[in-house]
Amino acid sequence: MSALDQLPVAVIGAGPVGLAAAAHLRERGLPCTVLEAGDTAGAAVRQWGHVRVFSPWRYNIDPAARRLLDDAGWVAPDLDALPTGAELVADYLRPLAELPQLKPHLRYGARVAAISRLGYDRLRTAGREQAPFLIRLTTGEEIQARAVIDASGTWGTPNVLGASGLPARGEKDAAAFLEHALPDVLGADRDRFAGRHTLVVGAGHSAANTLLSLADLAAQVPGTEVTWAIRSPSPARTYGGGDADALPARGALGSRLRDHVGAGRIRLLTGFSIHALSPVDGRVAVVVRHADGTDEQVVVDRIVAATGFRPDHSIAAELRLDLDPVMGATRALAPLIDPNEHSCGTVPPHGVDELAHPESGYYAVGMKSYGRAPTFLMATGYEQVRSVVAALAGDWTAARDVQLDLPETGVCNSDPADSTGTDSCCGPTPAAPPAAKGLATGISGGLLSTPLNLISLDAPASGQTGGCCAG
Repeated sequence: MSALDQLPVAVIGAGPVGLAAAAHLRERGLPCTVLEAGDTAGAAVRQWGHVRVFSPWRYNIDPAARRLLDDAGWVAPDLDALPTGAELVADYLRPLAELPQLKPHLRYGARVAAISRLGYDRLRTAGREQAPFLIRLTTGEEIQARAVIDASGTWGTPNVLGASGLPARGEKDAAAFLEHALPDVLGADRDRFAGRHTLVVGAGHSAANTLLSLADLAAQVPGTEVTWAIRSPSPARTYGGGDADALPARGALGSRLRDHVGAGRIRLLTGFSIHALSPVDGRVAVVVRHADGTDEQVVVDRIVAATGFRPDHSIAAELRLDLDPVMGATRALAPLIDPNEHSCGTVPPHGVDELAHPESGYYAVGMKSYGRAPTFLMATGYEQVRSVVAALAGDWTAARDVQLDLPETGVCNSDPADSTGTDSCCGPTPAAPPAAKGLATGISGGLLSTPLNLISLDAPASGQTGGCCAG
């Protein structure tokens, strides 16, 4: 065994995928060190702990992690139940992190500042693959590793509001009026939204969750107004596959949202981009630019930026990465996850070969591996790390035997331009149980089967104090 092989594999992030990687490394007998910037396992998940995911427990538990937990006498939750983020941490991630096989290898408050090769900048080649990885923490401490599995995610790097990928004019000055994705509208953050006008920007499931909570709040508190703004000319992709979705809660999410918009409880702006923001008299004026080039000003109290996330590859600037120029994923993975072609339920199986970079031994996994594509599910990340760890163990047969069983979204693609107004072309439409809210784990696309009643911003929204759909 070489000196390099005696070093641990460094796992960055102790979220669901990072801990799954640690569990697989433990099963393979490979030493590891898990570096978590937060103060506990699942620190990012805790920030959306109030949200109930739309995938049941059976899709959220990694097989290797479950084997370790079962051996310790863990009582598994109802596999058909939908956990909240808080339950995901309390009932799964925390017990997993506390197992004696993993706990000694987890380090909290360990934020990675940079990754390189010991004695090698990005330019040097000869002998590079035999050099250990050098990981520098923000404290200045340096750690050596034989390989790096980067499961740090994208939660800390949300997209900006500006349509060009740059902040809108005045976006920084208006920061006090902006909310990160998935605020706790009906709980801890209620006072910031009750009786106020909120603009939600974005077309994914994060936006849908927030809009549904705001609609519930509007039914309870007079004067609470909700406006939803999207860049596309149609909200079809947000509405999704409805009853044809294999995850009923995900399908019901879009159906409820469509009902609220149709009833006027949520006002919808389509075909727009945010051009400028400016504080005015304790509120914020938003200049929206329409597709025809005309501008319109909307004055609101709060803005929820549910515009998605992007990976931060800056910590790996001295590594040799091969990133797709559009997605920010590896070139091999990008066409498999392109949201113009795939929903989160139609991503094909992929593993170590699609995740590999020219920098041998470095793998970005989980949400970070998807770049800017929002089509990620936890089950996808679990299969990624199983494949990567098998490769690190030298078991290339297992590494390349990638299999992925994902629930279909009930739609054939995520391009709203392909909407035909007919039934889904992806098979039968099972009856859905009562609606439930779900976390943003991907764009599900959709076929818009009923006419949409668009409400002008100048027209009063009806039903602001009336009842709303059951949650």
